[in-house]
Amino acid sequence: MKRRDVAVIGGGPAGLSAALVLGRSLRDTILIDAQAPRNMVTASSHGFLTRDGISPFAFRRMANEELTAYETVEIWKNTVRDIEKTPDGFTIDVESGEQIFSKKVILATGKKERLPSIQGFRDVFGKSVFVCPYCDGWERRGEPLAVFGSGEKVVAYASLVRNWSSDLVVFTNGEHLPGEARRELERRHIKVVEDAIAACYSVHGRLQSVQVENKGPIRRTGGFIMGTGTEQSFELPPRLGASMNERNEYETDAHGRTNINGLYAIGDASHSFTGLVCAAGEGYEAAVHLNKTMIEEEWQRERQAAAET
Repeated sequence: MKRRDVAVIGGGPAGLSAALVLGRSLRDTILIDAQAPRNMVTASSHGFLTRDGISPFAFRRMANEELTAYETVEIWKNTVRDIEKTPDGFTIDVESGEQIFSKKVILATGKKERLPSIQGFRDVFGKSVFVCPYCDGWERRGEPLAVFGSGEKVVAYASLVRNWSSDLVVFTNGEHLPGEARRELERRHIKVVEDAIAACYSVHGRLQSVQVENKGPIRRTGGFIMGTGTEQSFELPPRLGASMNERNEYETDAHGRTNINGLYAIGDASHSFTGLVCAAGEGYEAAVHLNKTMIEEEWQRERQAAAET
């Protein structure tokens, strides 16, 4: 059994950042990554200073190359199958059959999308239809855009998207908006289409139009979806008892600590969507706090040992 100070599960920006800080803190760290990132559908990532426009795969390749400079960090391409809590840490079973013991665990596995079952939607998602306007709004600025969403919250989401383009059509896909929500949008010249969506037509991933039932196609060249109904990429075994909220996110404090001693959850695993910068920041914060905790634990053991002699 491999024995490590910390196991980081997930090799996105949150996990990579945590592994870097831990490695630099002389913590024997293993990074386990299945290499199936949530943002693999998109060609470029934005909003990360010095890396604006980088492809997700290039970002991960560069980060992995930087980590190889630290003998304290080992990177495994593998998938975690099970985690067991022990009195002094965790045992982790991976798909290839090995088992790892780790004193602490950082879960940075993120979420995976549950896209709506609309014909052609999967073809445009990540290419011309996105979730985060801060990540992709600049590239869609001034275009005729679709906003996919429903309920009262779609008003706030549409107001955000309008920052980049005032030419908006809100598609509720068969859901009826509350009267005041609809009036709020229409007062701002945002069209609302409540008919069910039949298809999204595109060319090489670039949205061309949205076809709704009982109407002709509505020309749109891009869009944003309010939510995709995400689910955890890796579900912790229920026996661990990690607390989750109503959005299926792991509940943590400001440092990423869960209610399970020694277990941290960061990035999209504890938030619906963090973006590259925020995810990397959470990895840094969790690693700093975890290292400080381990220092305090070591200090306490030394104090107890001295008192017993």
